[in-house]
Amino acid sequence: MGIVLKQSLQNTAITYIGFGIGAINTLFLYTNFLSTANYGLVNVIISIAVLLTPLMAFGVPNTMIKYYSSFKQAKETNGFLTLMLILPLVLMFPIAGVCYFFYELIGDFLAIKNPIVKGYVWYIYIIGLAMAYFEIFYSWSRVQMKSVFGNFMKEVFMRLGVMILLVLVYAEILSVPAFLKALVSLYLLRTLIMKVYAYSTRPPKLNFKFPKNSGSILRYTTLIILGGSIAVVLLEVDKFMLNQYVTIENVAYYSVAGFIAIVIGVPARAMHQITYPLTAELMNANDKEELKKLYQKSSLTLGVIAGLLFLLIILNLKDLYTLLPEGYNGGFYIVFLLGIAKVYDSFLGNTNAILYNSEYYRAVLFMGLFLAVCTVLFNLWFIPMYGLDGAAIATLIAIALYNTAKLGYVRAKFKIQPFTRDTLKILGVLFLLGMVMYSISFSFHPILNIALKSMLISAVYVFILYRFNISEDVNGLIRKYILRK
Repeated sequence: MGIVLKQSLQNTAITYIGFGIGAINTLFLYTNFLSTANYGLVNVIISIAVLLTPLMAFGVPNTMIKYYSSFKQAKETNGFLTLMLILPLVLMFPIAGVCYFFYELIGDFLAIKNPIVKGYVWYIYIIGLAMAYFEIFYSWSRVQMKSVFGNFMKEVFMRLGVMILLVLVYAEILSVPAFLKALVSLYLLRTLIMKVYAYSTRPPKLNFKFPKNSGSILRYTTLIILGGSIAVVLLEVDKFMLNQYVTIENVAYYSVAGFIAIVIGVPARAMHQITYPLTAELMNANDKEELKKLYQKSSLTLGVIAGLLFLLIILNLKDLYTLLPEGYNGGFYIVFLLGIAKVYDSFLGNTNAILYNSEYYRAVLFMGLFLAVCTVLFNLWFIPMYGLDGAAIATLIAIALYNTAKLGYVRAKFKIQPFTRDTLKILGVLFLLGMVMYSISFSFHPILNIALKSMLISAVYVFILYRFNISEDVNGLIRKYILRK
């Protein structure tokens, strides 16, 4: 776990810096510098662009990671990378044609409930294109075991740029329409910078003599589009569907609550940047014992961290909401439900990497397709009944079903699972600590209350972990960074 732990720590630090900037943007700048309607518009544009990204990327980011380490000769590797660069064009051009010829029809559909969305079809397309090629260049550097700079560009660069743009809006240097144009440009700039860095890790050498196994590569990448789309649907379709049912201001309220919950998944995002290519290497080498160790250690480490974050957020949420403008403070159940989903995601460890790098990915993709359809149906059912809470309920049910199915499949096919006795210990500690700390409150300023309660929760949690040696990796970090041993 040496390289995993080192780059995961770097990525986690970078990601949390990015999320710190994102928290300022989401909780304070967006909510105070833009109207709720304009903030909702930004969220709808980006969410739909994210839904398009897997299609435009043509599954290349996952395919590059799966197959790259299997090529040993430079010519084959260059042919493979050339194929990866041109494949996304297969769908990017047709999608652009659809946007051009059916612009009015698409705009009218998006504007059924909120007419303000109609004029931004091209913004959605360009951001989706930029996101797709960014992920491709990011994977290009990740297969060279260089994940830190790309993570910085993904987590910090965009949020810092958005912060600057929002300050310019507040200073009346930028109008809201100019802000949206600048936002599109920022996504394009990020992709260009990532391209330059990726090519510095391995300069491209175009070779149009593609690998002999191009047929299997194309089958995989075509199906992996489905996999990427499923993951995105599970995470982003709620905001898209809310736009069709509720006024756009409510999308802004839901997005703030969703952002708070997403913080729980940050360590998983950071660790996956390096565990994904490592998993691919272990599976290509057929090293089952090391794969099992990586599976269980990644699950336990991420579960420990995500569980603590869940407690910190839920137990401090009341104080946090007092700091937000009126209207944004009604999302406790949204945060709670989405938070549980994120904790469950974290306990999966590198399950996704195992499945998508195995011969069984087809069955899992079709299973995921069924659950993605269920997600849409759940949203159609619960949003009209429960509004914003209904979207969170639909997301939690869908993610729980999908994750359980994936765990069962890995166990059935690989005879391994991520959970151990230590997993049960962590869940017991989280439940008991949450019950005890829920009754404790302070009567100071909300920021001071959050700080005091967070320190208390963290201190008790870390003590229990260390005292009972629940996780070797976590204990190693405690000794190194807290006890200085």
